[in-house]
Amino acid sequence: MPKTVTLGTGLAIGGDGFVVMAGPCAVETRELLLGAAQAVAAAGAVVLRGGAFKPRTSPDSFQGLGAAGLELLTEASRLTGLPVVTEVMDPRDVPLVAAHAAMLQVGSRNMQNFPLLREVGRQRRPVLLKRGAAATLDELLLAAEYIRREGNEDIVLCERGVRSFDPTTRYLLDLAAVPALRRRTDLPIVVDPSHGTGDAALVPPMAKAALAAGADGLLIEVHMAPEQALCDGKQALRPAAFSALMADLRRLAPAVGRHWVRADARTGTIAAPRSGAAARDHLDDGVIAP
Repeated sequence: MPKTVTLGTGLAIGGDGFVVMAGPCAVETRELLLGAAQAVAAAGAVVLRGGAFKPRTSPDSFQGLGAAGLELLTEASRLTGLPVVTEVMDPRDVPLVAAHAAMLQVGSRNMQNFPLLREVGRQRRPVLLKRGAAATLDELLLAAEYIRREGNEDIVLCERGVRSFDPTTRYLLDLAAVPALRRRTDLPIVVDPSHGTGDAALVPPMAKAALAAGADGLLIEVHMAPEQALCDGKQALRPAAFSALMADLRRLAPAVGRHWVRADARTGTIAAPRSGAAARDHLDDGVIAP
């Protein structure tokens, strides 16, 4: 029986529902974050993503706003009603991030940061665990087991692309990992086509392919002005493109046996699934991204 992971708002990830988590790669300014948060909520996203702590290849790159970014994410969550997923990099920061986030993200670079895995496992917060850029599926599942051994069963796996020999795309988005993981674990699986391709033009087709491959949801980057982004602007969708993608996904979901999970953006409550006829009717900082 597939497991579902429930956020504090009542949002369930897994089962036959399909969820979309969206927002900017990094929290940069209040204006940009609130604009993106309102845009993704209006388009139908049910979780707000955004990084306050950013692991970057170069120490000269934007590292995120830290605690101030967490405060802005909390403000955006209150404004839109969307729960927040955001990355934690340091075991010492886990309690701080958990105070602001409904879900803790362990990024690609930290998939085998074992002290961090143990620490998030001790929290009573769901964990979004991203596959490392050179990690096998065995290694991803064993990383999840570190979290489980500390008592936290609420884990969502994320396929976000692996390194390949071809520089055409930022990574090789391994969609075969979705059904392969499905055979081996009951944990929900989501796909990040933004990091997986590194190209905004490729995000919509790969997002649709992820839905068809059996993913339980998507993690998508949306920015009000990608050309001004301090992190990964080339892979971020503008709000209009994100809205168009969401409309396409809503139409496709019933064809692959999924119901579209909706939220009331004003209250954060999760709408009940419909049934029957109603249900039918070279890159920025480009070595390893989080």
